[in-house]
Amino acid sequence: MRVSDEATWAEVCAGRGDAFGEIFDRHRARVYRHARGLAPSWSDADDVVAVTFLEAWRKRDSVQFVDGSLLPWLLRTATFTASNLTRAARRYRAALRRLPPGEAQPDHAEVFDDGEAMTALRGMSRADQEVLTLCVIERVGTEDAARILNVRVGTVKSRLSRATARLRAAVTEPSLLVRPEGVSDVL
Repeated sequence: MRVSDEATWAEVCAGRGDAFGEIFDRHRARVYRHARGLAPSWSDADDVVAVTFLEAWRKRDSVQFVDGSLLPWLLRTATFTASNLTRAARRYRAALRRLPPGEAQPDHAEVFDDGEAMTALRGMSRADQEVLTLCVIERVGTEDAARILNVRVGTVKSRLSRATARLRAAVTEPSLLVRPEGVSDVL
């Protein structure tokens, strides 16, 4: 035999927290279905359910029962909550429409080129690309780069110096270039 909502709610008011959980579990799905029909989106329906049960807790001493059930009060509260949410969203959209249109800004995600520095890098020799990629882009030190490339540290330093000079000459805006770690005044 199922205990009525009214009896369970008396336990809620007496301070038994798991009794509120019982009420929530008992009516959550019905309140959600009701809210889903009224709220602008599914996530808004979740918000309506949360606010409805928050209001039930907040007004726990004054909720009303119909034939021992709390469901009608919950559904009515969900209806009011969904109406408030919809009205607030409508006012928000109206306020946005009243704002002057902003200056159109290009979306950087729609830029398909890699930029001047990367284009210049691709036009360089394989050896220059390797040393610049390791030391400048990946910020690997010259000693580690020498081990990776299987060459002497001096070779890496000289390649890096010549490659950065060629890259600097190819790029019109030097601020696009980054100084590699462990290398002084290369760029």
